Amino acid sequence: MSDSEGASGSGETWLARAVGAPLAMLDDFGATVLLAGQAFTWLVRPPFRFAQLLIALDFIGAGSTFIVGLVGLFTGMAFTVSTVVGFRQFGAEGMVGGVVALALSRELAPVLASVVVTARAGSTMASELGNMRVTEQIDAITTMGVSPVQYLVVPRVLATTLVLPLLAVCFGIAGQLGAYVVAVVWQGLDPGVFLDKITQFLEVRDLRMMGVKSLVFGFVMSVICCKKGFSAAGGARGVGEATAKAVVTSIVAIFAFDYILTTVMTDL
Repeated sequence: MSDSEGASGSGETWLARAVGAPLAMLDDFGATVLLAGQAFTWLVRPPFRFAQLLIALDFIGAGSTFIVGLVGLFTGMAFTVSTVVGFRQFGAEGMVGGVVALALSRELAPVLASVVVTARAGSTMASELGNMRVTEQIDAITTMGVSPVQYLVVPRVLATTLVLPLLAVCFGIAGQLGAYVVAVVWQGLDPGVFLDKITQFLEVRDLRMMGVKSLVFGFVMSVICCKKGFSAAGGARGVGEATAKAVVTSIVAIFAFDYILTTVMTDL
């Protein structure tokens, strides 16, 4: 092969890689949006899989409560330590309670609760569906005349969307408790001032933002994880790769949607 032929082949390979990656991302995005649309469609069509929904609610909701609360507790404690140190330089320690409450309700609780649920429940959803795909169980469900989206995806998506706002509330309560321990018990701040600033700073729109963000994060994360599991191929290695991609993609999507929702809802 001549040098010119080698250079031409190398150029074509580079071009294929450069074009192939964005096209693969667009294809994956389109497949995820399509799965979300199918989930919406099957959500209102009988038969309704209440048993599957209860199982998903128990696993995603009840199973994640302790770890979400634990992470929330230490998040509130760590954030309060930094806040007290910074505010003490200006003699504004009394504002710590309100600032922590705002940070938890608007950002920390919905985002970090969603990340924790992604790491625990989202990865499990992706691996379960991936194993069912590579062992042809999903194909068997389709052969029986049952929609795999209705039977497998809708209960998981609905359960995640419903329980994430509740888990975000648990995260916020645990974080505020940790903040109280650090600020009042350990740092000696006045408890009355601490609690009074929470009521002064925290408004209904802050709680509304937490609820809306949690709903959106739960839906987006669950759809992404289910889609990655559905598209798994290549045996055990493929299932592992699909699970890793599900977690990474979900976390990136959570932070991207967090920016969008914060920008949109700040002035509402």
